[in-house]
Amino acid sequence: MKKDPNKIASIEKAMAKKFGQQTITNPRSLWDDEKEEEYLKQSKEFYNKKRKSLEGSEKIKEDGFLVSKNLITRKNKRKCPACGTFSFEIRDDLYMNKFDCCYDCYIQWVDGREERWLNGWRPKKEQTNG
Repeated sequence: MKKDPNKIASIEKAMAKKFGQQTITNPRSLWDDEKEEEYLKQSKEFYNKKRKSLEGSEKIKEDGFLVSKNLITRKNKRKCPACGTFSFEIRDDLYMNKFDCCYDCYIQWVDGREERWLNGWRPKKEQTNG
């Protein structure tokens, strides 16, 4: 099949008229050394970020579970000191940070008795499920 240059030119002319001159411009004509440098800089940054995220995604064994290395280095508290329950629930984070216990222990032991809890009172081991 032979290409007809007149047909190609008429198609390009119609596209330019409908969508603008930039639709038929060769992208290479808009590229220069400055844009090339910027592109290479952005590529390096992207791949460095990607490499760092992959380094931290390795799994390690923690209390019998495989956990992302990122979770361990963040110093998140996941095990309740009062009952020993291991939790990934977001609502437990609030109570772990403020009262050093999970949500269930807060409801059972702390709610309405915050002052006693903050002064150091804790339930005996036989009172908890842990």
